[in-house]
Amino acid sequence: MKNRWITAFFLGLITVSHTINAQTKDDNIKMEWFKNAKLGVFIHWGIYSVDGISESWSFFNNYINHENYMRQLNGFSASKYRPDEWADLIKKSGAQYAVITTKHHDGVALWNSKGEQSTTIPTHSLAKKDVLTPFVTSLKKAGLKTGLYFSLPDWSHPYYDINTRTKKRYEIKNDPKRWQQFVSYYQTQLTELSSQYHPDLLWFDGDWEHSPEEWQASKTLDILRKYNPNIIINPRLNKHGDYDTPEQGIPVVSPSNKYWELCYTMNDSWGYQPDDENYKTPNMIIRTLADVISMGGNLLLDIGPKSDGTIPEKQVDILKDLGRWTVKNKEAIYGTTKGLPFENFKGKSSFSGTGESVFLYLEEAKDFVKIYGLTNKPDAVKIVGDDFAKVNFSFTHDKTMTLDLSKVKFDQDVTTVELVFKEKPLFLNQFPADSYTLTDILEQKNTKMAAYDVANLLHGGNNLLNGSGLTSDGQDMKIQKTAKTNPETLEWISKHAEALYETGQGLPEGHYSGMSALSKDRQTIYLFVEGTPTGPVALKGIKNNVARIRIVGEGSIISHKVYNKLYWSDTPGIMYIDIPKNRLDKNMTVIAILLDKPVELHREKVNAIENNL
Repeated sequence: MKNRWITAFFLGLITVSHTINAQTKDDNIKMEWFKNAKLGVFIHWGIYSVDGISESWSFFNNYINHENYMRQLNGFSASKYRPDEWADLIKKSGAQYAVITTKHHDGVALWNSKGEQSTTIPTHSLAKKDVLTPFVTSLKKAGLKTGLYFSLPDWSHPYYDINTRTKKRYEIKNDPKRWQQFVSYYQTQLTELSSQYHPDLLWFDGDWEHSPEEWQASKTLDILRKYNPNIIINPRLNKHGDYDTPEQGIPVVSPSNKYWELCYTMNDSWGYQPDDENYKTPNMIIRTLADVISMGGNLLLDIGPKSDGTIPEKQVDILKDLGRWTVKNKEAIYGTTKGLPFENFKGKSSFSGTGESVFLYLEEAKDFVKIYGLTNKPDAVKIVGDDFAKVNFSFTHDKTMTLDLSKVKFDQDVTTVELVFKEKPLFLNQFPADSYTLTDILEQKNTKMAAYDVANLLHGGNNLLNGSGLTSDGQDMKIQKTAKTNPETLEWISKHAEALYETGQGLPEGHYSGMSALSKDRQTIYLFVEGTPTGPVALKGIKNNVARIRIVGEGSIISHKVYNKLYWSDTPGIMYIDIPKNRLDKNMTVIAILLDKPVELHREKVNAIENNL
């Protein structure tokens, strides 16, 4: 009896294991297109575009009363709406899918919903037409995947319990029947969307207002899977979901979920707001895409059409500029996986789907690149999108590869270098650090290379200049020289002494795509800037306030701007620092960022925004 029980137990384990493995395999197949897509376009379109105010939140926060907010229905015309042109623009941007707001928290549906007491564009707006159906048709015709955003809350619906931040209609426990009527209403709408449009992806929002049990999340999932067993959903069905959705803040550390998507605005607004001119440049957005790709995620970039159905010109231009780069670099975008650890390459990178190519994303024009811990040589090195580019490379005994980029024509935004291997490359995660002495570095003929090696060692915590005779201001240095000492290198060290004198290990991976160091009191960050950057230098995850930013060794105070910082959130925005090209050092520029106190770093998970005060 005992033996039979043991046999049955292990057979049960095998069955469970087989079921789990099969489920994992099915999930991987389901998620394949999403993982490979890398770029999607988010569309926030609703009646809020009439007055150009915040979608739903403007009345929820009592910035405008609900009645006046809903009057925007009378101005939503969609008179110049051309869904084929939308889909064409999205496709030409390089996006592989689009997600459109079928219904935001205000409860206004873009399609002809038959849900009980629903408010819809076809019935209640000036447009008097279904604007969702033609867009989904255009998407499918263009070969793009269809994503539908759906708000779980409906702050306008009489069956929902919450109306504004300060107004609650009822407690669920006191009126469970009314709440069940709301659940039936929203699930009816999801049934309509699923049966009519067969979306590839369902993008929920607003789940934080209720528990999974109150939303009846499991039943909702069953409804969606009835129409599409392979439906992908984001994680905002309260503890249900296939991937992570960091919002606005570009992660410093890659999310733990292997599938994730950064939803991101071009300016500070999701919907159309004509007075919001705080747009990121195309250069910033292209570099953000490269950043997200290097961490193995997707970028879902938002646009906000006007109430007449036209897309703001600046947003069109950004999508076109993005398309220029994605067309040129398509093999280095779609189907790629997370790139090299920072120890192996001080920058952004990815692997091809086969793992036989490594892509390096360069945000500056420079003479060389170093890669560490590589055990096998590439068969070829190419510049993606430039068949005539010539890149030589060399190896040293310590498995360091140096690429010569001196003859490369660099892209205006991001240049992609491809390392092609016959067999999958092997990168060591532990390898000997560079063993240069200070004398070795001072005797190098190439000052750019010497400056790089000093910075790289310092970034890792090895300051060769400690006890060398370097002074804090670079004057009266007692650094020992030889007949082979390169005077240009000594001059560079003297000029940048502030960043080299008693400074220590730099920022951990993810904050800056280059080398850095910290002052002894950890209140100043020094960024080592190689070559000529294509745009402002980017810095992520710094919680501190910035007192001043300077170019080391020549006195210039320079400007910076922070994007995507929500004043009520602890999550830092992304800092962009403009360096005038005429102020760049020909060997390596160093930027000093003085903080209000010792550096505090944000390396936590970037979550969904559950507030919009």
